[in-house]
Amino acid sequence: MSDDDNAKYVNRIVDESALAAYLEAQFDPVADDEYELKHHQEGHSNETLFVTWGETSLVIRRPPPGEVAETAHNVLREYRVLDALQDTPVRVPTTLSACGDHSILGCDFYVMERQAGDVIRSEEPVRFQNAASRRAISEELVDRLVEIHTVDYDDVGLEAGDFGYPDGFTQRQVDRWSKQISWASEVTAGEREVPVLDEVQSWLESNVPEENPHTMVHGDYKLDNVMFGPGNPPAIRAIFDWELSALGDPFTDLGWMLSFWFDQKDPESPSSVGELYVPVTMRDGYFTREQLVERYEDRMGVTFTNERFYRTLGVYKLAGLGEMFFRRHLEGNSDDSLYPEMRDGVPQLADRAMRIIEGKEPL
Repeated sequence: MSDDDNAKYVNRIVDESALAAYLEAQFDPVADDEYELKHHQEGHSNETLFVTWGETSLVIRRPPPGEVAETAHNVLREYRVLDALQDTPVRVPTTLSACGDHSILGCDFYVMERQAGDVIRSEEPVRFQNAASRRAISEELVDRLVEIHTVDYDDVGLEAGDFGYPDGFTQRQVDRWSKQISWASEVTAGEREVPVLDEVQSWLESNVPEENPHTMVHGDYKLDNVMFGPGNPPAIRAIFDWELSALGDPFTDLGWMLSFWFDQKDPESPSSVGELYVPVTMRDGYFTREQLVERYEDRMGVTFTNERFYRTLGVYKLAGLGEMFFRRHLEGNSDDSLYPEMRDGVPQLADRAMRIIEGKEPL
């Protein structure tokens, strides 16, 4: 996308003057040259804006423009979770304010403090490019997930029956993502169809586990949704992207994380999924998926059963996100260069889900 097109898109998602007036009412006024706004393009779901407000670095989170799938992109729910977890061991950014007044940005949004550190995507910081640091990264990722899954959600104000309903959560996940895919397909089917997704959905429906623990669930927990602070050994400073958080089955989080974690024994990751997959975990020093599971089981005191179901569900959910991305691309509601890749990326994800079902990509 050209600079002009990007500027037009940014103007579509934020009114800089209206946002400045809001920030001035929330915080101390600043001079014009102390206000700077930048569109962060690394994420692929809700829109993220980096704001410099005087000496304070802020992050604004808002939904994407245009029509979105039902229940998706609820940023005020995301804010509620972050705010509730402020005084727990869970590593979350500091929340500052939330706004449901659509006269400012045309949507709900919230403000939090910006964190400093490193997010690992296609590469690691130089200080982590060794086997000891990679092992520590693996351990950190599991241990911080356990902290999420051991939060007393009632105690922090995310009560069962109000914030969520743990009973039946896993079945609802299958239902929800099937509906998301159907919503996206209203538009994407005119470009190409993905019949393998129907086979995956049918298998998931027939294999939903009958029992599971009930915990806080992040919903999008993976290596590139955490930030490591400066220095060594690696330590996670903040966990991001809570928009899918809920009360439910912690194994859905584990299966999701594992679906992004590639071992040295694995084939190449799907080529048209781009940066959705982080290939660095195939390097020497990172845990295997089996080692991640062993550490999780040890720290949580549980046994991870039905691993094929949970890993398949993870890939199916990613395919659902990809199909929604593709619809938004076709409707002109995103400037994200990843979205058009989902024309081929979603079929590749559907094929991968079938390989896990058939035992061709073992744990």
